[in-house]
Amino acid sequence: AGGHVAITGFGIQEAQNLRKVLQTAWLDVPLSVESQQIIGASLGDKAIRQGIMSIGVGLAAIMIFMIFWYHGAGINACVAQVLNLYIMFSILSAFNLTITLPTVAGMILTIGMAVDANVIIFERIKEERVLGKDRAASLNAGFGNAFWAIMDSNITPFIAALFMSQLGSGAVQGFAVSLAIGVVSTVFTALIVSRLLFDFNTEVVGKKKISIGWG
Repeated sequence: AGGHVAITGFGIQEAQNLRKVLQTAWLDVPLSVESQQIIGASLGDKAIRQGIMSIGVGLAAIMIFMIFWYHGAGINACVAQVLNLYIMFSILSAFNLTITLPTVAGMILTIGMAVDANVIIFERIKEERVLGKDRAASLNAGFGNAFWAIMDSNITPFIAALFMSQLGSGAVQGFAVSLAIGVVSTVFTALIVSRLLFDFNTEVVGKKKISIGWG
């Protein structure tokens, strides 16, 4: 008479499922539990730690290759790479952006793009050295010739990242924001930081030769 009823013989989960069925009794389709998963906070933390580890392993592999292949110039590239990641983490932290797996994916992609810019510059410098130019002239010509190639290869991903950040949602936005930040920091470290390191060794240290690979 009071509008209450008690049904026994069910567990807590079965009772809650039955309550949902009774509350939505107007549905023609019967409700049944197909699967049930419980995701705790530790799962997200584990995924982030694995993502950070993948960044570290990828960065270490690239640094080893650059030093092996480009020798002294490879060290400049390694410094630029570390600073590149530092800038990305700093910007993400400054804007209180959450580091998710798509964000980590954008960072990993940035590492590959950044080292690609260094490779273009170094190969241009090597071409100038083959022509017999000295250290300063080779650096000027190498960075000058590589400038537009690097800009072309980074402007298009930046435009794509802007559109993804505006039109996408959730994971797509996280990846797009990380990629956009990475593109800007890549151009800065490749063209400015790397050039400053070369100029420091030229003007302050007084080096005349360039250690920039085999031969």
